[in-house]
Amino acid sequence: MLKQRILTALVLAPIMIGGIFYLPLAQFKLFIGVIVALGAWEWANLSGLKLQVGRIAYAGLVAGLICAVEFSSLVQEVDILYIALGWWITAFVFVSLHPKLKNIWSSPVARLIMGLFILLPMWVGFVQIKSYPFNDYLIMYVMFIVWGADVGAYFAGRTFGKRKLAPSVSPGKTWEGVFGGLFVTTLMALGGGYLLENEAGLSLDLEQWALLIVLTLLITCFSVVGDLIESMVKRHRGIKDSSHLLPGHGGVMDRIDSMTAALPLFALALSVFGWNLVV
Repeated sequence: MLKQRILTALVLAPIMIGGIFYLPLAQFKLFIGVIVALGAWEWANLSGLKLQVGRIAYAGLVAGLICAVEFSSLVQEVDILYIALGWWITAFVFVSLHPKLKNIWSSPVARLIMGLFILLPMWVGFVQIKSYPFNDYLIMYVMFIVWGADVGAYFAGRTFGKRKLAPSVSPGKTWEGVFGGLFVTTLMALGGGYLLENEAGLSLDLEQWALLIVLTLLITCFSVVGDLIESMVKRHRGIKDSSHLLPGHGGVMDRIDSMTAALPLFALALSVFGWNLVV
């Protein structure tokens, strides 16, 4: 299993990094759209659609909505980011009170609708961030937040973990793990600010430092919710992995669950605060 994980990671990492750093915006949109469509195919299974035709149709629906957002002026991308904020607050409530609100989201139709709130805003978040200066580094920063939170949570949870975070959703996660993840991402925020000042030649005042750290911590917390909401649905569905597309890693959704929350919310923060966040 470890060998599989390493080999898969060695293949995926160059593809992802290459897509982020070297693809022009138009090709980047398609690249992320393919990832989102694969996630939608898996989410259809998590929602209870067992037939391939249904799963493919749902992936097609999500792809169609991406095209509608891209080519129609009826819906602004920033509006979708605000909808994502409302959704992830709702998701936090679902996870926090689980299983009390199970009747609201447990039907296949409700879970399919949830998938739209989860997947479409992630594509919008990627595209929005890609439109900013230093876009490649901003996207990598969000990814490092998610990865740093995972690494910090893993080691802190294994070393100090006692208090369960959400035992009915993901019994292995602990509050100590969450605090470990927050500690690591705080260091990342400090490191990111240092690089902005010393490598990019920018000067951050106290307000900008505080904003960078606070938003990093908030995005870290929501990334945990992204992980937990998928765990909640998988537990309800009675499966361990969203698919077996990625040997040793499970499915695409298992790799991007935290990112589905972190990316659109970081993009919304950039939209709301503008370059006050980073310059």
